[in-house]
Amino acid sequence: MPAWALRDDGIQIAVRVTPRGGRDALTAGTEEHFAARLSAPPVDGAANAALVPLVARHFGVPKRAVRIVAGETARLKRLHVVGEPQVLARIAEALYGDAP
Repeated sequence: MPAWALRDDGIQIAVRVTPRGGRDALTAGTEEHFAARLSAPPVDGAANAALVPLVARHFGVPKRAVRIVAGETARLKRLHVVGEPQVLARIAEALYGDAP
């Protein structure tokens, strides 16, 4: 799967998470995923709880529009962001640099 894919009701993104990575940031990773650095530790869902608002902020959607659909306990996660697919794709391209 590329770093993101369009869905009927939004976009699905792949994110590799680095907990305890200092300041929270969402950046380009590889062709297969974005990279998220989180200050939260990978304990009791703290990293996941920090990832959702980080992604929501970058894509300009409410937190309720972002959900983890795969990789709840893994470093590599798949998230679904609900919204206008083309708008979200443009944001992903801007975050990533160019389309995968």
